[in-house]
Amino acid sequence: MKLIFAIVNNDDSHSVQSALTKKGFQATKLASSGGFLMAGNTTFMICSEDEKVDEILEVIKNHSHKRKQLVHNPSVSSYGANTNFPVEVTVGGATVFVTNIERFEKV
Repeated sequence: MKLIFAIVNNDDSHSVQSALTKKGFQATKLASSGGFLMAGNTTFMICSEDEKVDEILEVIKNHSHKRKQLVHNPSVSSYGANTNFPVEVTVGGATVFVTNIERFEKV
């Protein structure tokens, strides 16, 4: 058994959840936020047999899209003045961790 943690952008969470459900996979959703942009994410926890992991990862990959976004980067100039330059960053996609499960029970 494996436990999959999939962290996806909130914009993609509904699509990921719907696709997982259509394929017959159950997932627990947790609200989370990233440390870099402090933006909202959804973390899915999915327990699966080893042979289903690749299918689950494919669903997540197909429904988690990367996109460009402008964020403001506050900085201090050499004169001590605060400036606010927009910086383009890539957001979205998914960060996925797959771990071994020693024991799994539904009670």
